[in-house]
Amino acid sequence: MKPLSLHTRGALLNHEVIAMVDFNDYPHVFSPVKIRNIELKNRLVFSPVVSGHAGVANGEVTEALVKFLGAQARSGVGMVTIGASPVDQGRARDFYGSLSVCRDTDVPGLHRLVEEVHRYGAAISCEILHAGRIAQPGALAGRKAWVPWLAPDMDSNAFEEINEAQMDEVIGEFQAAAVRLRDAGFDMVMIHGAHGNLVSAFLSPATNQRTDAYGGSPENRMRFPLKLVRKVREAVGDDMAIDFRISQNEYVDGGIELEDVIAFLQAASPYIDDAHLSGGWIFDPVYVKYMMPGYPQDRCLNIPRTAVVHDKLDIPVTCVGNIPDIATAEKILAEGKADIVAMARNILADMDFVNKAYRGKPELIRPCLRCIECASRPAVGGGVRCSVNPQLGRELYYDSIQKANQRKKVVVIGGGPAGMMAAQTAIKRGHEVVLFEKEAQLGGRLHEASALFCKVDHHKRYLAWDVAETMRSGADVHLGVMATPELVMSENPDVVIVAIGAEHIAPDIEGVESPRVMSVTDADLGRRPIGKRVAIVGGGLSALECGIQLAYEGHEVVLLSRIAENDSWHEVMNELRSGLIELKDRFGVEIIDEANAVKITDSGVVYERNESLCEVRADTVVLACGLAPNKNAITAFREMMPDVVVVGDARKTGNIFAANTDAFNVAVEL
Repeated sequence: MKPLSLHTRGALLNHEVIAMVDFNDYPHVFSPVKIRNIELKNRLVFSPVVSGHAGVANGEVTEALVKFLGAQARSGVGMVTIGASPVDQGRARDFYGSLSVCRDTDVPGLHRLVEEVHRYGAAISCEILHAGRIAQPGALAGRKAWVPWLAPDMDSNAFEEINEAQMDEVIGEFQAAAVRLRDAGFDMVMIHGAHGNLVSAFLSPATNQRTDAYGGSPENRMRFPLKLVRKVREAVGDDMAIDFRISQNEYVDGGIELEDVIAFLQAASPYIDDAHLSGGWIFDPVYVKYMMPGYPQDRCLNIPRTAVVHDKLDIPVTCVGNIPDIATAEKILAEGKADIVAMARNILADMDFVNKAYRGKPELIRPCLRCIECASRPAVGGGVRCSVNPQLGRELYYDSIQKANQRKKVVVIGGGPAGMMAAQTAIKRGHEVVLFEKEAQLGGRLHEASALFCKVDHHKRYLAWDVAETMRSGADVHLGVMATPELVMSENPDVVIVAIGAEHIAPDIEGVESPRVMSVTDADLGRRPIGKRVAIVGGGLSALECGIQLAYEGHEVVLLSRIAENDSWHEVMNELRSGLIELKDRFGVEIIDEANAVKITDSGVVYERNESLCEVRADTVVLACGLAPNKNAITAFREMMPDVVVVGDARKTGNIFAANTDAFNVAVEL
């Protein structure tokens, strides 16, 4: 397919360019597109997400789910897609809190979702799937999970090679689910054939080595998925659009080849109306990271292969995967590499994302960090949350921030992420806010947290946005001013919010006062010269990221961690942890785990491991031993008056999600 022309009036294959936008920089993004019988007002769609808001036991529609989907539609996207809805609540489910499309009694609730999304001018789709090998053991209730091929290393007590009669049963479940969605008014149904679920596993030689007509050759491996899409088309007729999600690259040895992806989609194109090209494989953390790529990974990592597929198909192609911003989406479309861009996390981070871009105000968009915090709770049955958007997933309570009944004067002490969130939220509540920050700039530890080279597109952009948003919020910001109890009380506040952060823990190690020793903050911000050989004392996320950055810059880095390496960095999702470990290995950061640093010498660091003393040579020693609140400073502020609240790291050290959420929870109730 050729790049889209915005001056075209009339058919372009089976989709159509209808209008031209000339008041912002994204004319391709905001040109409507017609897919079968639906017309999307723009080419941005909300990618499939399991938000965890459906009933945990039965997947029923809840008011929280209605509100969540309404917020996504209100963002301005052309279409909202509900993620991973099983066609069988028992054998096919891979998430608690996923939507049920399995019962005829689900249809009235599904219709409520349609009404909510349509009222904001967006179309609505639902991704339906059979989990196959990744079905929840609890949902299976003792039954075996169905797989295309029982590999030698698979437990025959847990997995069963599906037979033809069972395949027909699955196809019937997909048909019935699609019909229910059609009857409820859904515009499109997405068949999930990516990431290693049952349909996807048939297509991949890594998971399908059957010896019958459904395995072996590419033609045989696509036989079941082709039959499925044909039967779903027969069931829903011509009135409903069908999307097919596929991994254009599983990134696993022996996985599906690009030519097989193209061949399948070409064969399926008489029955489907769009190809949604994702990536990754769910069975191993090494490959899971490609399903939801985090900040350690390449931007737009699926686009090169997607562009090849796009040129071979006569149906629209949707791209997805670490697309950082609206300008990149415009470039992808302008260059003809895809017809539609799917995003989720950008929109979760800012529920007005698309509208701000449409109005020509992209600088107001709150950037996503690609920290994958949003996936952590739905993975265990909780509601989706966001590190930078505390309202996300809580639309039932905070769909909008209401004005307070009584205006108060609020003094915020500290201009890090928690302090800035408190100030912004209190202003939205209608309060008068005075903020004191001892440094000459806002941002706190966001400056060092955004130092890693692969955080420029996300964390540094978020830092810039957060500072600018605070300055334009209307708060009275005082920079370079150390707040004292006397200064704070001179403002005659009604409420004081203490957001002074936390301080580095100084380890009890001989030699820590050496001039060759520096904090991880100084290292991240380049405040002092760093030698060729670097030893980092500490095993947390900040130590790992510092080590990666220094190795990237050409230093020889050894990280001394008290923790066993296999037990490290579990505070982040597998997708992110795997990506960081990949960077560690790529740049050669050496890890000495279960090592207790005992002395810093003129030549390096002496450490104890396995009851033996060893030494690692180092020109510079970086201390990354964690943070702790300054209790004395906090106590001094708490004793000023009754209405003093401590938030963020000053209350309990954590990540940016904890800081922002903690501060929001306090300020939104003032």
